[in-house]
Amino acid sequence: MVRAGLTVERLVEGGAELADEIGFEHLTGAALARKFDVRLASLYSHVKNLDALKCQIAMLALSQLADAAAQAMAGLAGKDALQALADAHRDYARRHPGRFTAARHPLTTEQAAASAGPKLTQLIRAVLRGYGLPDAEQVHAVRFLGGFFMGYITLELATGFSHSKPAAEVSWRRSLDALHVSLQHWPSTPEAQ
Repeated sequence: MVRAGLTVERLVEGGAELADEIGFEHLTGAALARKFDVRLASLYSHVKNLDALKCQIAMLALSQLADAAAQAMAGLAGKDALQALADAHRDYARRHPGRFTAARHPLTTEQAAASAGPKLTQLIRAVLRGYGLPDAEQVHAVRFLGGFFMGYITLELATGFSHSKPAAEVSWRRSLDALHVSLQHWPSTPEAQ
């Protein structure tokens, strides 16, 4: 790539592309400088340091993931919305494995608030409204679903399910069925009893 027109936006997009190719954990300033055919010092005239760049990639990934989930869930409710939300996470991870990892990169409180993370949480809460969970239980259910999405998808991307039968797709669908039932029968809180 040519160095003319190097901007923060181009660096972030280029970093995201490189993360998808080599893995977010392997993303370095030197690798990105090679991608843009510039000296490492040239990068740091646009971004403070590598962590600042990684935070920007994380924010890009969260935005893209939230947009994909919102589009997939449009007009759906209940189990259909749950499945669309889950599949949006999985599809995004398959297309952009480095960005999917980047979406979990630690952000400051201010960065997290300005990111699309709250939008993703609202999308999960929209699914939960279809199950009638009390407000006090929603944070637990949001974490429950988020933990399942991240855990299953991360294991699948690492080929954790490729050495046994049935196929990971079958277990994914069965797991979504189990999540649906779990949300339908969410345990009541001690305060509600």
